[in-house]
Amino acid sequence: MKDARERLIVALDVSSAVDAQEIIATLGDSVTFYKVGKQLFTAEGPRVVHDLVEGGRKVFLDLKFHDIPNTVAGAVHSASQLGVSMITVHASGGSAMLRAAVESAAKAATPPLILAVTVLTSMDKAALEETGVTGTVQSQVLRLAELALNAGCGGVVASAQEAAEIRRELGSGFAIVTPGIRPAGGDVGDQARVVTPSAALKAGATHLVVGRPITAAALPAQAAQQILQEMNAACAPKAE
Repeated sequence: MKDARERLIVALDVSSAVDAQEIIATLGDSVTFYKVGKQLFTAEGPRVVHDLVEGGRKVFLDLKFHDIPNTVAGAVHSASQLGVSMITVHASGGSAMLRAAVESAAKAATPPLILAVTVLTSMDKAALEETGVTGTVQSQVLRLAELALNAGCGGVVASAQEAAEIRRELGSGFAIVTPGIRPAGGDVGDQARVVTPSAALKAGATHLVVGRPITAAALPAQAAQQILQEMNAACAPKAE
């Protein structure tokens, strides 16, 4: 399952390092890639990322930077020093901000992949319209994905429901990281646009972010293994 393990990112959406370490210990060697988001990073700071990297894990730092270009460049520089593998920024920050993030990351000894968040998976058309964006969710995702890739980003964060169209319109050679993954029959929670692991990979996703279906399961390690098995069966091609 080596291939699937490189693509599965488990979300450590918890409020303490103790809770995070408990999840990591429970999952053992089944999972090597973890997402650290705003909740855990705000509670514990950079130390939790450092400990993961020192322990041989890969980290997807999902802080969704969105600010003026100089500020984002500085934030990406600091994050890059932690040895993370991926960093998120908001595509809606514009091309100048995106280029600043990419250029800052490139200066690191081991440059992290800059991923641009398109439209949050909790949002549907009605939620998008509340922000003044007209048109479909898919059209907005494509617009922002193209903007990000033209600015040099290594990939995007988008629902797998839009992944197939992103591939058709914008080609290959970049990562598509998809949250909102739920096994067949799973509770969708607060997500509006969800898909199964198999469907996500077949649509062109390169990495899947899975949180509660694994971390809140009665048997987390078993839940992770089931998702890995489904991912392997899908046989999705890797991003180049």
